[in-house]
Amino acid sequence: MFSDESNTRITEKRVLYYIQLSKEAREKATSLAKTDVERENLSKMLRMFDDYLSDSEHFLEKGDFVRAFGAINYAHAWIDCAVKTGLLNGHGDDRLFTLP
Repeated sequence: MFSDESNTRITEKRVLYYIQLSKEAREKATSLAKTDVERENLSKMLRMFDDYLSDSEHFLEKGDFVRAFGAINYAHAWIDCAVKTGLLNGHGDDRLFTLP
């Protein structure tokens, strides 16, 4: 995906890759929430994903690749957490999620 040299830099290409990966994860994951509390908690997690994704895209637009990279990693962590805790189904995709 990236050359060894680019592993020491946060580039626009790297940020765009992770934004796309996270959007793919958001689209693939489906709800497993059964109770009102689970649905509410999942809703909060997905809102956090959406907010951090928006932040990442904003920072990317401004050319702030460091903050964009940090924000997209936070976003993805919210989706990953929802899969790991059983609120979302990752459909066995260990490329997009840390599976239970």
